[in-house]
Amino acid sequence: MHLSVVVPCYNENAAIPLLVERLLAVVAPWQDSAEIILVDDGSSDGTWEAIEDAHTLAPIVRGLRLSANRGHQVALTAGLEAARGARIFMLDADLQDPPEILPDMMKIMDQNFDVVYGRREKRDGETLFKRLSAWGFYRFLNAMSDVSIPNDTGDFRLVSRRALDAVLAMPERSRFVRGMFAWAGFRQVAIEYPRAPRIAGETKYPLRAMLRFATDALTGFSTKPLKIATRLSFLSLAVTAFMAAYVFGSLLMFSTAPGWASVVLAISFFSGVQLLTLGILGEYVGRLYMEAKQRPLYFLSQETQPTTQNMDPEGEARVGPAPVRRLA
Repeated sequence: MHLSVVVPCYNENAAIPLLVERLLAVVAPWQDSAEIILVDDGSSDGTWEAIEDAHTLAPIVRGLRLSANRGHQVALTAGLEAARGARIFMLDADLQDPPEILPDMMKIMDQNFDVVYGRREKRDGETLFKRLSAWGFYRFLNAMSDVSIPNDTGDFRLVSRRALDAVLAMPERSRFVRGMFAWAGFRQVAIEYPRAPRIAGETKYPLRAMLRFATDALTGFSTKPLKIATRLSFLSLAVTAFMAAYVFGSLLMFSTAPGWASVVLAISFFSGVQLLTLGILGEYVGRLYMEAKQRPLYFLSQETQPTTQNMDPEGEARVGPAPVRRLA
């Protein structure tokens, strides 16, 4: 298998037919040694039925259905673990990232690169808030992160088998795939492209999901928030010492100032620092708690093309590093 295309899908029923049509056209030069893997992330619409129809029309299309909605990054990981190609192409089902630049990516990878990632030179069809928040997110993440993560990029990329194997060897549960590829290293290069508007449906990253994603990215690749919490603690101690000196000085000079505004201000400041520090510590402790459980990332409930060579005698399908029991 030379090429695998991996597409996570969540409630993308309307987009699947056009997605498959464009992907089939793009992979035509490698159709005898290519596969298209569509991962249904527990959709509540007709996404799985659309994937089954696509598989019927084009057996090159494989479908994986997760037993529940696990999020974009886990669905992407499921597809990456199932991919058999020497090169793996990732994109989203909304077609904002054009699959037609795959041939250019393939040519660049022929120059001995392991990762060719797409960098958005402009973002059509997105709100001003979305553009500004995305711009700020990558710059803030790079300022805080211990790993340099390319600005204005997503999971739209072509990777080699050795780069993918390195990422799949990472056991963390809270996945930030683009950061994991950046951490893995190897030779990486960007290709710029204009991002198109979504062809159908609505975004799967509202503000709440974006904040959760940003938190996973930050806590997964940086300990700087913990260092900031420590520095804030020292700052609060310094302010406390200054205020204590002022109070005792006022007592000695018999010029105590009446009122409660300064007291309330001090209590609010120290309470805020303490709560912020506890919140940062809670995020890291929560990640440790989830990692310690060692639960599988996902379970498969259906698959359009089961691979019997990956089945053990007890009927367990092995997907990735851990056995996954089929639920249906």
